[in-house]
Amino acid sequence: MTRIDTRFAQLSETGKKAFVAYIMAGDPDVETALAVMKGLPAAGVDVIELGLPFTDPMADGSTIQLAGQRALDHGMNLDQTLDMVRAFREEDDETPIVLMGYYNPIYSRGVDTFLKDAGDAGIDGLIVVDLPPEEDDELCIPAQKAGMNFIRLATPTTDDARLPKVLQNTSGFVYYVSVTGITGAAAAQSAEVGPEVARIKSQTDLPVIVGFGIRTPEAAQDISSIADGCVVGSAIVSEIAAGKPVDEVLAFVASLAEGAHKG
Repeated sequence: MTRIDTRFAQLSETGKKAFVAYIMAGDPDVETALAVMKGLPAAGVDVIELGLPFTDPMADGSTIQLAGQRALDHGMNLDQTLDMVRAFREEDDETPIVLMGYYNPIYSRGVDTFLKDAGDAGIDGLIVVDLPPEEDDELCIPAQKAGMNFIRLATPTTDDARLPKVLQNTSGFVYYVSVTGITGAAAAQSAEVGPEVARIKSQTDLPVIVGFGIRTPEAAQDISSIADGCVVGSAIVSEIAAGKPVDEVLAFVASLAEGAHKG
């Protein structure tokens, strides 16, 4: 079992919903990003989703695009991202870390080398949004053989014919994208998300975590009440972009986590 599997088993035993927080590695600089990352578990974060900066993100709205650009402008790359994870693991060996990004940097490194480096650093799972299920042999299957979860995204346009293919080799949890479009573009609506979560859960025993369009503690509670938990990214990244001190960013994260855990 990965740290992700263990964490969700613990949450299930206590009847608690999951709160997943996204930050961009190296945004606005390595020191600040690492300070935020180290503070996330104490703020109530169950799983950390760490963005890998990339020049051409296709699923991210302007907030996360700009975060990636800030990180790249400071020289952030895959090696430094994994160094961040290593530094985090010096103090925390329990909180799951999911690396979210795009395939190009992984392909450039070489899949086998990347998986070894990521595993040694302490990465537990991957979300690679530009690799569809048809390309599972490329990274998904090797990642799972290397002991990592490969987390797939389902969306409002994932119909009943497509869903089994999406779920086929997914592990850890299913990430349901609550809106049609990019991150931060619209607000998630529980009345629309609920039936979709139920549809996915009818075909898998994996936890279903909802992301995109969740910006407040109230929204986190609302969405978590009809799913196994929620992800917040853009709202947290916006706090960092505004230059808020680390303790204020973490206080905001704690309010979101409290809302999600009430769900």
